[in-house]
Amino acid sequence: MSGHGAFDPIAVALAFTAVLDRLGVSYLVAGSLASSAHGEPRSTNDIDIVADLQPQQAGPLLQSLGDSYYFSEVAIQQALRVGGAFNLIHLDTVMKIDVFIVGSDAFDRERLRMRQPLQVSAEPTAWLFVDTAEHTILRKLEWYRRGGEASERQWRDVVAILRVQGAGLDGARLDEWASRLGVADLLERASAEAREA
Repeated sequence: MSGHGAFDPIAVALAFTAVLDRLGVSYLVAGSLASSAHGEPRSTNDIDIVADLQPQQAGPLLQSLGDSYYFSEVAIQQALRVGGAFNLIHLDTVMKIDVFIVGSDAFDRERLRMRQPLQVSAEPTAWLFVDTAEHTILRKLEWYRRGGEASERQWRDVVAILRVQGAGLDGARLDEWASRLGVADLLERASAEAREA
């Protein structure tokens, strides 16, 4: 799953998560990087990170980012204070990083608890924590529903993970959270499509 060149999203993710590691912040990589790890690889121009950042970490975070990123200090402080998300642009690659604050969201807490280490590079050895296959499916189904069930890309990602992971998925966990998140019908439809593929 490693790539080469200045525009490698893995390298950008490693650079940013190194900042979180130094601050002692639990995180996971989600979105298309996670779905590429669990399903079919595809290119991406942005990186989704779920992070357990606290309001008092705003100062140290801003200091650690230095001049490698373009960001709004106000947006970061507000997101850390009230929850939600903020984004950064990695200046060397112009790649966008969306950071979602965990806050009190029960599903995000569960995602952090279950995150998986993934080796993304052998030379030198490098690891990222990524969302599980199950949680990637569920969050993508949520985004699909929120977007009016119009995003073919989100749907394709979900079906690909279901197909590639198959019986290795934790069906009980999927069903429980799909029901809690209101996407049980979508999960059923995607699973049927994955079986037919």
